[in-house]
Amino acid sequence: MRHEQVRDYYGSVLKGTGDLKTDACCDASAVPERLRPLLAAIHSDVTARYYGCGTVVPEALDGATVLDLGCGTGRDVYLLAQLVGPEGRVIGVDMTPEQLAVARGTLDWHRDRMGARAPRIEFHEGLIEELDRLPLEPGSVDVIVSNCVVNLSPDKATVLGGAVRLLKEGGEFHFSDVYADRRVPDALRDDPVLAGECLGGALYWRDFERLAAAAGFAAPRRMRARGMSVTDPALAAKTGPVRFSSVDCRLFRLADDPGAEDYGQTARYLGGLNGDLFTLDEGLVFPAGEDVPVPADAFAALAASRLAPFFALDAGDGVHRGAFGAAAVPSPAPIACCG
Repeated sequence: MRHEQVRDYYGSVLKGTGDLKTDACCDASAVPERLRPLLAAIHSDVTARYYGCGTVVPEALDGATVLDLGCGTGRDVYLLAQLVGPEGRVIGVDMTPEQLAVARGTLDWHRDRMGARAPRIEFHEGLIEELDRLPLEPGSVDVIVSNCVVNLSPDKATVLGGAVRLLKEGGEFHFSDVYADRRVPDALRDDPVLAGECLGGALYWRDFERLAAAAGFAAPRRMRARGMSVTDPALAAKTGPVRFSSVDCRLFRLADDPGAEDYGQTARYLGGLNGDLFTLDEGLVFPAGEDVPVPADAFAALAASRLAPFFALDAGDGVHRGAFGAAAVPSPAPIACCG
């Protein structure tokens, strides 16, 4: 039932961003200054029906193959298309025909404006739980993005598993979604308006971490989070004490996840990624030219991914120092015995 409800909500109920009943989507402050000129080059019919909740534009996309899960009218597809270049490819998949009609109807308009810089752009109708039906080989995608869509899926484990299957080693699932501070009660999950507004299907963050690990991803790296409010009084009464947040995060597919361990490894950002400061997650920020200690899983992600050319990586001395950033375990007090 969830698919039909969501398809109807985004295809028929919502006619534009002004019809939303929460501030889950369309956070203008989430758009970095560097991207705003690119957004200005997108057709107004596309931006008028944008329902994302964050920024899903990772770095170093030149020549990349990028897949957008739940692309809607194609705003993020057309934004990313301006960054991957003529050797790149951007694929959008969505289950709502009305949304895809807008995306496809402006395809030639966008290609004309990008000219020789236009990459291969394509749209497919389908479910994000059925990524194996897309014309993509396993391990062929550099980056997968999704903007406030995974929460709409009734089978998030299958979505994550399909993403792992399509990503190259070192590939990244870079997405924004809505999370709850506790497990959302079944009565809220089944509410069609709350589901459509991205709240009913919101995951408890710790449950999301477990699903990501089971699918084969390294630990999620949170980049940005903001609290959300339910602006409609009737919906606010329904949600009660449950609090929601929009979180931008990145998941890396690694052949071997070493965990957040400390072996003395460091990473030095060489520049070239949107300025002199690079943020991998909310706890790892790299000023250009400085050696920054990093946990083993972050080191592995940088080394295996498209980000590697922008870093000088030092694997350390191989001596295990325990969990990265953890305080030393105190020695127990001696116990008197044998009196």
